[in-house]
Amino acid sequence: MSSQLQKLNDLLRAILPANVFYQRKLGSLPEFGSLAEFSATVPFTTKEELAADHEAFPPYGSTHTFPLGTYHRFHQTSGTRGKPLIWLDDPANWAWILDNWEWVWRGAGVKPGETAFFPFSFGPFLGFWAGFEAATRMGIRAVPGGGLSSEDRLHLLRRSQSTILCCTPTYALRLAEVGEKIGLPVGSLGITKIIVCGEPGGSIPEIRRRIESAWSARVYDHHGMTEIGPVSVSSEHDPDLLLLRHESYFCEVIDPATGKPVAHGETGELVLTTLGRHGSPLLRYRTGDLVRPVPHGDHFALQGGVLNRTDDMVVIRGINIHPSSIDAIVRAFPEIGEYQVEIDQRTALAELRLTVGATAETAAALAQKLRSTFSLRIPVTAADPGTLPTFEVKAKRWNILR
Repeated sequence: MSSQLQKLNDLLRAILPANVFYQRKLGSLPEFGSLAEFSATVPFTTKEELAADHEAFPPYGSTHTFPLGTYHRFHQTSGTRGKPLIWLDDPANWAWILDNWEWVWRGAGVKPGETAFFPFSFGPFLGFWAGFEAATRMGIRAVPGGGLSSEDRLHLLRRSQSTILCCTPTYALRLAEVGEKIGLPVGSLGITKIIVCGEPGGSIPEIRRRIESAWSARVYDHHGMTEIGPVSVSSEHDPDLLLLRHESYFCEVIDPATGKPVAHGETGELVLTTLGRHGSPLLRYRTGDLVRPVPHGDHFALQGGVLNRTDDMVVIRGINIHPSSIDAIVRAFPEIGEYQVEIDQRTALAELRLTVGATAETAAALAQKLRSTFSLRIPVTAADPGTLPTFEVKAKRWNILR
């Protein structure tokens, strides 16, 4: 029996019938003889199901295997796919999550004795909480940078002699912009590696190149979800390849329309089962992440990282447009700082327009590039640099008018 299959059967024995959510959803299950049998028998879990469960059993839902008094970690999802969900972890769950983050650190080549800087305010999202605690557990000096301005963070980063930076792609670019303004170029600060998450930029070549050029550092992408845990890290040998933590997750890629598996090289939706998070498990969870699996060892990796999301695509005059596609084009213009996208659905034909922190000439050049790429006229308005919102955590650039 494979290690994954053994962990899967151990998980099912642990959570049924104790977990109210899955007992109600599945009843009893046999011990599975193969992963394919599990996939053919067990239905998907969706974010919509979890949201309905939290509404029916506030405030924590009914996804907990053990008594609530045993749960000591409180997290909340970002709410980018609807109302935020509260997610709890017991000590065994949390140790499993830290194990997965240590795998991320090792995958990025970070070793005990190095110093990592976390330039953001810790909130209720799982985010870098686990990365911070996993760092201290494995002997990495973790420097908290919350509650400071971007300028003060850069000074603290220099004083702490940090060599690792952990933040969103957007904030890595923002710090570079601030450093240039105050005469403290970030490429001189000694950062050698940047681990980014929260947005798809780390696997978008244009954005990765801009960050690496500004910081003179290697960018490693990483992704995970509050309700899932830490899932991936960039390959040391191929920055376009995102490696998955298969020993902790049973990973599938399906056609979002049919639910059937897709072949390697085709694009589909990533589905994950948390093999070690017994206290608040998820079985065959539809993440909404669109990915392209390619063979890697005994399993598969993701070519190009997380490509898009199933719920992010908008259709403008018959053209499918994803936020990551717009982001890649905008980031090819180094002179653009922040930007905002507005989708006006108040008329029969939806309209898309951009506002960018740049000159009128740059805005015109961007509009031309967008038109040549999408065969679609997308108006671009210039705004004075520094007037558009900036972000520490997940950027919220897309605004829909209904």
